Amino acid sequence: MFLRLVNRIAATVFVAIVSLASALTAAEPAPIAIALHGGAGTITRTAITSEQDAAYREILSSAIDYGHTRLLAGADGLDVVVEVIQIMERSPLFNAGIGAVMTWEGKHELDASIMTGANLDAGAVAGVTTIASPIAAARAVMEHSPHVMLSGAGAEVFARDQGLELVDNATFTTERRKNALEKYKSKVAARLTPDKDYKYGTVGVVVLDANGDLAAGTSTGGMTGKRWGRIGDAPIIGAGTYANNASCAVSATGHGEFFIRYHVAGDICSRMQYQGISLTQAADTVINGELARVGGEGGVVAVDVRGNVAMPFNSEGMYRASIDATGHKTVAIYGIDD
Repeated sequence: MFLRLVNRIAATVFVAIVSLASALTAAEPAPIAIALHGGAGTITRTAITSEQDAAYREILSSAIDYGHTRLLAGADGLDVVVEVIQIMERSPLFNAGIGAVMTWEGKHELDASIMTGANLDAGAVAGVTTIASPIAAARAVMEHSPHVMLSGAGAEVFARDQGLELVDNATFTTERRKNALEKYKSKVAARLTPDKDYKYGTVGVVVLDANGDLAAGTSTGGMTGKRWGRIGDAPIIGAGTYANNASCAVSATGHGEFFIRYHVAGDICSRMQYQGISLTQAADTVINGELARVGGEGGVVAVDVRGNVAMPFNSEGMYRASIDATGHKTVAIYGIDD
């Protein structure tokens, strides 16, 4: 009789403990995280003015806060990726949308891609000239076409059919980019090596949403003075953009030719998944190891399924911001200590 009573009490206590643990677990909010970049390159305190520094920090901070607030409200990660990238596409400070660099002919050819880690769906556009928001077009390709990438005139027709906003190519032009093209051409004519920053400036966002899904997106105007329909890594899934719930989400910026050859975004996620290493270790190995070894400059922003963030780069600076699962916020431009 006594033993039966003890067993009954023990069982009751066990059930109570399990119920309490379940309640506590249910009460804990799901981890969320977000990171973004606005380009990498020769970015030093002597290369930009204090006014420019302040302007960049302001938009990086406001963009990351906006995205984090949306995630806290339960917004879908893909929505957040698109909305935050559009903030940067509309800013003349970055090489995406308004403020995009110019081709050799003085035009703008824009690229973008997006990917969801939930089912590996992806979409991209390349070499588009009149689509107001290339990242919105990339998402439309993912969700409303049987394809992953559309380019040029065909992508423009698709965007029009989807009801996306189209604008004149000159809408993207700024005096800063005109001057950069003239400087580039003068150096080429003089047989001088152009400043290496002619190939930097892509924007990108990676998120972990409250559903536990990862997403990544990237948008760019490419290289100053690019010719012959050149396309970089930004619209190429696995090179400039990748997301997989089994590992991480990555958006890259830098010298695209190297990021394509070394499959940078996908490689970081694969190293996590198959080697069982941390996000920080995987990203650092690729950016400051494999890529740096062959002269590929640039960086990435990345987030994993636990809400950890990594933002390594091997150039002098990278415009970047993040808020990880603990709520820690970073806004930086220069070296690790900023």
